Amino acid sequence: MKKLFKFKILSTITFVFLTINFVLDAKAQQPSETPPPPTEPKSVSVPEVKEKKLDNGLKVVIVPKRDIPLVTVSLLVRRGADSEQERLAGLANMTANLLVKGTEFRSATDIAEQIDFLGGNLNSGVGWNASTVNLTVMKDKLGRALSIMSDSVIRPTFPLKEVQLAKKQTLDGFNVSLRQPGTLLAYVASRYSFDEHTTSGTPQTIKKINRNSIVKFHKENYIPENSVLIFTGDISEEQAFRFARLFFGGWENYIPKRSNKVATIVGTLKKRDKPDQIINRFLVVDLPNSGQAAVGYAKRLSDGRIFCESEDTISNNCLTSEIYYPATVLNSVLGGGYSARLNQEIRLKRGLSYGARSGFAWRGWDTNFNANTQTKNESAAEVAELIKIEIEKLTKDIISKDEMTPRKAVVTGGFGRSLQTTNGLAARLRDIYLYNINPNELNAYMENVNKVSDSEIKSFASDNLKGGDMIIVGDAKMFMEDIKKRFPNQKVDVIKVSNLDLNKPNLRR
Repeated sequence: MKKLFKFKILSTITFVFLTINFVLDAKAQQPSETPPPPTEPKSVSVPEVKEKKLDNGLKVVIVPKRDIPLVTVSLLVRRGADSEQERLAGLANMTANLLVKGTEFRSATDIAEQIDFLGGNLNSGVGWNASTVNLTVMKDKLGRALSIMSDSVIRPTFPLKEVQLAKKQTLDGFNVSLRQPGTLLAYVASRYSFDEHTTSGTPQTIKKINRNSIVKFHKENYIPENSVLIFTGDISEEQAFRFARLFFGGWENYIPKRSNKVATIVGTLKKRDKPDQIINRFLVVDLPNSGQAAVGYAKRLSDGRIFCESEDTISNNCLTSEIYYPATVLNSVLGGGYSARLNQEIRLKRGLSYGARSGFAWRGWDTNFNANTQTKNESAAEVAELIKIEIEKLTKDIISKDEMTPRKAVVTGGFGRSLQTTNGLAARLRDIYLYNINPNELNAYMENVNKVSDSEIKSFASDNLKGGDMIIVGDAKMFMEDIKKRFPNQKVDVIKVSNLDLNKPNLRR
């Protein structure tokens, strides 16, 4: 009995002690009423960028980062979806994906197993203006991994069975993705607002792609004189150039019957009179019985990533355009993160979505802007109105310093973090070399962001974000009446999803 009594006393004391500690810990973890202000931004610097050209015209770039024994090798090919015929939309994407599916010396299985054995990561992809092949591996495995990478880039065989499998998987993916409001919104905006085809193509264009078209695209576009090979990580200048010559020095340029000029990044959008209203067109894609609605605002800007003396080619003296940094900071304020305005208004204050965002897809001489989210069908019109209001505020109101400072810190913090990894540094260099911008600008990035003023953002928004398209994809019967109430003077165009043709400018079958 005494032992039992002592045990109960000890248990009670332990329980009380743990309870007190739990309460104290909880109080310590509670956020203060006024969070501390952001600290002054830390400066970051990119080591000196070394360049050399091989005899075949391939530009080799090296930026050492010796803190960990890891190397990233990134091949930038200045040809992307903009270089494919519209009737074969998705060709560049399929070509990039099939590079690692078989070469003259290795099967798809061989490539996957050998890279896995080396503990590396080899992947490829495509954007609007460029195709990329990326390798990351420990430095002592770099030579063996580079032999696989170069083999995939220079000598892919595009086996027929792999082409057929890729087409089947892509078409099967469309059966799912084109029923999803968010994906469908992106496709519609590409055609309706941006006057582009999507990099992944459509079911109709994918069916037209065959092995011959893939081989031809690779032969004509994957050429060394139009490519940049970037080394970042634990490697010296001498080692990088030696590896480049060894594995890519024999890569030959394709010489067609007519001159094969370096790809241009030229926009065709002409500047027009500045619109007064935020929304120019309002489109509803009726997707009956959809679980949610996707809501987006899309606008194609007539200025792009760079300013060059000539638009006939990408010269070596291109400068970052005047809108780039104001747009970057504006995006952080509007929809570039959890604490940005769109997410604050739509998710945090009203609980209408799991997240709302915005972004700029930069081209050489024009830019695609979008702001989008998903919500219940019943709240689609309300969300569209909130997006309109937040964009309108940027064109009329000055942003306070209390908001501007942390939003700039988000941008500079993200930039600084990206430079801490070999992959992130390579990505920043790809962006610079795609547009032939002086790489020294990387060291001026944070300063340029912090120099952006509230008046510059207001001016940029007023000049560039008005006159866009509001697009809703969802079950129209559940929000059309609300649209009429919230946008009484707005003409609304409705297209049933069964009548939608993503291969036509007017979207109608």
